[in-house]
Formats: sequence, C-alpha cells, structure tokens
Amino acid sequence: MKIALAQLNPIVGDLTGNVDRVRDTLAQVAPQRPDLVVFSELFLLGYPPRDLVSRNWFVERSEKALSAVVGLSRKYPDLGVVVGSAVRSRLDTGRGLYNAAVLVSGGRELLCQPKSLLPSYDVFDETRYFDPAPAVATVPFRGEVLGLSVCEDAWNVQEMVGRRVYASDPMARLAQAGATLFVNVSASPFTMGKEELRFRLLSSHCRRHKVPLVFVNQVGANDDLVFDGRSIAIDSSGLALAALPSFQESVTMVDTRLTGSKEAYVPQGRIESVHDALVLGVRDYVRKCGFERAVIGLSGGVDSAVTCCLAVEALGKENVLGVTMPSEYSSAGSVEDSRQLAQNLGIEFRVIPITPMYRGFLEALRGQFAGKAPDVTEENLQARVRSNILMALSNKFGYILLSTGNKSELAVGYCTLYGDMSGGLCVLADVPKTMVYELSRLLTREAELIPQASVSKPPSAELRANQVDTDTLPPYEVLDRIIDRYVEDGQSAAEIIAAGFKPEVVNWVVNAVNRNEYKRRQAAPGIKVTSKAFGTGWRMPIAARYPSDD
Repeated sequence: MKIALAQLNPIVGDLTGNVDRVRDTLAQVAPQRPDLVVFSELFLLGYPPRDLVSRNWFVERSEKALSAVVGLSRKYPDLGVVVGSAVRSRLDTGRGLYNAAVLVSGGRELLCQPKSLLPSYDVFDETRYFDPAPAVATVPFRGEVLGLSVCEDAWNVQEMVGRRVYASDPMARLAQAGATLFVNVSASPFTMGKEELRFRLLSSHCRRHKVPLVFVNQVGANDDLVFDGRSIAIDSSGLALAALPSFQESVTMVDTRLTGSKEAYVPQGRIESVHDALVLGVRDYVRKCGFERAVIGLSGGVDSAVTCCLAVEALGKENVLGVTMPSEYSSAGSVEDSRQLAQNLGIEFRVIPITPMYRGFLEALRGQFAGKAPDVTEENLQARVRSNILMALSNKFGYILLSTGNKSELAVGYCTLYGDMSGGLCVLADVPKTMVYELSRLLTREAELIPQASVSKPPSAELRANQVDTDTLPPYEVLDRIIDRYVEDGQSAAEIIAAGFKPEVVNWVVNAVNRNEYKRRQAAPGIKVTSKAFGTGWRMPIAARYPSDD
C-alpha cells in the first residue's frame, strides 16, 4: 500500500486551522496517488488538549471539524484518510468521549477505532477525559486489512518497558483479528533516548506478528511538551522502510510492499536531540503564545549564554534582546562576557546597572532591618531588582522573558522566587547543569559563540563578594547524579547512599529537593527533555512531611 505519512505541527484548540492543514496536505499528495494519508493522534484538536475536551462547546466544534474532514474526502474518492480526533462514545456511563483514530474515504466514515489503553502516569492524564475502547476492529481497505491503534496501544510490551502496565494487548488483538497492516497514530512526547526505545518497541510488534506498521507521530511543542515526530514505516521483519526527520514537519510517501533495511533508520545523537528539542520548544511556545521577541538577562555565565544561543536559533537574532544588569558584586568579566556573547550572536544588547535601585531598597528597609546582619535577604533583593527591570521591558515592548535557571538549581531551590525564577518560559528547567555544559560544547563546535570565560569560570550568582556556587552546593557532577537518582529514578536516600555517595551530601540534597517544592510550583513553565521533569509530570505535595530514606 502506498501511504503518505503526514508528520505535522497542529496548534492545540485551533480546529479550523488544523482542518485547513488536512485540506492542504490532501491537495499536496493527491497527484502522487497514495492509497492512504495518515495524520497523528488527536490531530484535529492538537495534543494535549487537556481540559478543553471537558467543555461541551469545544467537543461540539471538534465533531464539526471531523465532519469537515469527511466532507473533504469526497473530493478524493480513491484516497483514504486516517486522522486522530475526539469522538463521543454515546454511552450512558463513563466520560462520554473517545480518543480515536478515524478512517474516512469517499465522504464516508469507514472505521472509528477508540484508544484502548489510556495512560495516567507522568505527563499523561487521559483517564480524566476519555473512555477506553470497548473493542478493537479491523477494516478491509485497498487490498489490506487495516488495524488502527492510538499511541499507548502499542506500548504494552513487557520486554521493552520493564513490565506490562495493562492487562490488554491491542496490537495482538488486531493481529488475531486478521490485520495485515498496523497503523498507529501517535502524540508521543520527546524525552532523551526515547526515540531508540520507541523504534525497538514498534519493530517488536512487526517481528512478533509478521505484520508491517506505519507510525505517524505529532511534531512540534505545546506548553512543556515537545514532540519529535520521527514517524516511521517498518516492514514485517522489523526493518525500517523510511524514517521521517526529527523535530520538523514532513509529508513523506512510503510503500509498505517494499523491504526495509538497517540503513533506513539511524537514531539522532543524544545531546543533539536535546538541543533540537529545546530550539523547537522555544520557537513553538513563543509563537503559539502570540509573541515575536524575547528578552534575556545575561549574567556572563554559561546558563544565560546557552539560553541566549538557543533563543537566537529559535527566533532569529533580530528578535532577541540581551540585558546585563551589573551590581557592585558583579565582576568586570561578567559584563564583558555578556557583551561579547551579544556581539557573537548579533543581538541587541543593553547594560542597566542595578546598584542605585538596590541601594534604594536597602535604604527603604533600613529601619525594618535594624539590628539584623546582612544575609540571603539582601542577595535576593538584587535578583528581584533584576527581575523587575526585565519584566518592565517585557511589559513595555511586548517581549516574552526567558528565564535561565537549570534543573540542578530548581531541584534544590538555588534560585530566587520573583527574581531569577521570573519569566514566561524557563528554557533549561529540565536540563541539569552538567548537561548545560554539554550543550555549550555543542553550540561552540563550529564557532566560539559563547566566550570561553563563560564556560571555564566557576559558576557564581555574584550576589555577594567572592561568591561561587560550591559555597552552597555540592559539585555539580555529584549533585546531578544524586538528583537523577532521586527525582528521575525514584530512589530513596538510603539507596543512593548505598550506591557510594556521601550520606551528608545525599541527605542535604534530598531534603533540599523536598522543602523547595513550593518554589517549583511557582516557577515559569519549562521544556521537558528528561524522563522526569518538574512540571505536569511531577506532582509532589507541598504541605507535607514524609520520609525519603526507607
């Protein structure tokens, strides 16, 4: 069967615009005479639609969008279209809504296959909105028997994901029902290393059931989630026929009658994939939220430098403003490194000293602070002065403020509420400090965009004299390994200590992560790139007291 894989970037809630993408795609591929065009999961709504699907008016409009696609198919009577949409269940019980893959052709709906397995872990909450499929069915079409499935339906494979989460195996049931071609529509978010796992998982279905498969994944970013696309067609032996590019739209024709090869699929490099995910995450978040330009506070350090480089790639140098805000504790190198970065990138650059404003705050509070020695309060005042300057520029000129903190800092609360945490998007919120350095090396592989001093000097908040991060934190090489075990792997303090880490360091990190949940709850949205980000997939209590080492 000749199939067009439509790996596109829908906008959540833009039903009219997403139907237009279907219309344009059908017109684009029709001259090539495919048998089938396949779009991604919930394409007409955009994924994830979240509580939009709990609004009756929105569901009604999504039904009209699906009807519009059925109508479009009349113009192409020899062509089938598989599109993801929300469909009412018409049942007396349950949520009343399905997440479905719908096959239409010649102005008729041939099959509506709801999603069987509804994930409710990490960033997923589909049982909040949808009912599971009551059954699976196949449908004859153009000489094949199509077995439609939706995203998670293909993920219940014990040898791939560690254990079977669900009792049902929809792919096996489709094979038993006589499917000769699997079609999986998906909105599978990116996390580092997931691409290779996904390919092995999909290939395992083909090998086990001797059935070829086409997988069409959403591309683009919505809120904190990035979708890498990487749609793929696989033959019945598990070899790739064609793999679509990562992090970009593509409409590609494949013929499932051909034989695949090992050369047809080459996974993207780990740090390269993180880089591309962050660039796409920034571009889509900024544009889809209605902004054109971004402002970034430049400290002369590696975090703000990497953030600025990514923003320039995402938005263009003409749309990025860098601002350095020196205080009496700022080194001369911090200003000059920021200036050099701005020159290297070709962005607009401004210097706004904060010392007069900071001293004004201190004078206004002098009577209130009488008898109290200076402490972190005065340090935080500087961060909050800088935030006020950046937000003023944001308000006056319509910039979105990109904050520059990293995951290591957010994890242990080494950041200031209403200070450096302020912003519309925190680009590196899910990027540990050690990975920030990896990104800096990638960004300077071909040219020294980031001044060497920004990378080589000891990290410092520069909020007091001679301050460095290791005055407060363990070395980042140690800190990040402990955070990875505690946050991403869910290990207890005792388990981490047993792995060879110093007890006093582990206990400090674990306690810091726990007590700073209130800060993270107020942080700017971040871009998820690891298996466990602080965001929609992290739901720890704030007002709580719990052991972490038993």
